[in-house]
Amino acid sequence: MHAGMERLAVIDMGSNSWRLVVYGFEPGTPWWSLTDEIREAVRVGAGMGEEQTLKPEPIERALHTASVFASFCRSSGIGQVEALATSAIRDARNRDELLEAVAERTGFQVRVVSAEDEARYGYLAIANSTTVTDGAGVDLGGGSMQLMRLEGRELAASTSLPLGSVRMSERFLPGEKASSKQVRALRKHVRAQLEPLEWWPDGGRLAGIGGTIRNLAASAQKRLYFPYVDVGGFELSRDALEELIELLADKPASKRGTIKGIKPDRADVILGGALALAEAMDSGGCDALEVSEAGLREGVFFDRVLGDPPLFDDVRRQSVENLAHRFNSDHHHVEHVGKLSLEMFDGLAAGGAHDYGDEERRLLWAACVLHDIGTAIDYDDHHRHSHYLILHAGLPGFTPRELVLIGLIARYHRKGGPDASELGELERDDDQERLELLCGVIRLAEQLERSRDQSVATVRVVTANGGVKLEPEANGRGADTSVAVWAARRNADLLSEALGRPVEIAG
Repeated sequence: MHAGMERLAVIDMGSNSWRLVVYGFEPGTPWWSLTDEIREAVRVGAGMGEEQTLKPEPIERALHTASVFASFCRSSGIGQVEALATSAIRDARNRDELLEAVAERTGFQVRVVSAEDEARYGYLAIANSTTVTDGAGVDLGGGSMQLMRLEGRELAASTSLPLGSVRMSERFLPGEKASSKQVRALRKHVRAQLEPLEWWPDGGRLAGIGGTIRNLAASAQKRLYFPYVDVGGFELSRDALEELIELLADKPASKRGTIKGIKPDRADVILGGALALAEAMDSGGCDALEVSEAGLREGVFFDRVLGDPPLFDDVRRQSVENLAHRFNSDHHHVEHVGKLSLEMFDGLAAGGAHDYGDEERRLLWAACVLHDIGTAIDYDDHHRHSHYLILHAGLPGFTPRELVLIGLIARYHRKGGPDASELGELERDDDQERLELLCGVIRLAEQLERSRDQSVATVRVVTANGGVKLEPEANGRGADTSVAVWAARRNADLLSEALGRPVEIAG
């Protein structure tokens, strides 16, 4: 961890699973990371029924898990702990019995989160991990479903409904097989709960959080020819969700975990959650749901450590710069590579050499900031290490396609040629040309900053007579640009091939 970094553990005592997540953060800065996590399928809400009473076996599982979490925090030296209980414990008539026993065994003073606060934490998770400005959010837990309306990145409306995956499954799908009559009854019940919500969206962007949604998205993603990336930013279409529902309903509950991507400890309740989610999407007129890896735990963390309001100004920029900070990138170098790259990108566009726009410009900038993070592993082959870290560390705010493109641009900033087939089903017809141009630009920018001293302050692009001329300008302090010009001339081929015209380096 970085010097001055503190740790905070957030314990989410949900209706289905309990999770302890440890965050490292530097107070007074936007820098943070997830450093550890423990998850246990406690099912504390199992069997509560109409009497809303926690049963002895779930209580014992809960106390055992709480003891394990407390031992972990003690042995790891984590002093800051936020323990929160949500829907099932909140609604239980005998919740005090459980909470007093947890406090006696562990010392945790568990805070029972109100429905309003649970929705607010979900909103903060969505607002700080997606680019949804105006739209809606859904947090599907084991006991409840939180629905949110976002306007101008602010929480405009919210509600909590008892439509969680465990609750729906126990009430409507109690046996091994799900009959069509049971499925229809569950759908009808969810529709009736949603119907009074006048503010629930009529189309537009929808983002989703919660373990059930992530698991459904992971299963849908695994059915595609897809590069291996996490589900953050993945769009779960309404059609793909319905296909999953059919697969799940065709199998007995005990066998649903055999479906690729479905976690075995969610198998018996995943169908109930999927049906509730499908009805929420239908009711809101939403054709797809953007999945976030964040959740209530991140919302609690953001609320505690960020300012007022607890929102990042720009989710994409923050996630890129935060990842670079985590791996100790040379800030001045990568920032300057980004500056030179964008100057060339813009100059080539102005001269009619390409017609790419803001989307490609954003991807190029992100790749520039991250192209050297692989040196945290080793300098040799660091371009490959950077590629791996970008794909697997995650970048909230970017789609899987954007993530893979950023990784490939960083991967080929030194040598070799990009291959758009690495995008799998994410590939578009012109991606080979797009990648060659962006990789050609970052490669030349890297060479113009080869000596890492910002000796080339800026680069001017001249397009004339069927060719491209790059004119590096020294920083005005008597800088020697000979190394930069020499290195750039040796690495101009990729950009030349991408443009279909010669590239000359002046100097």
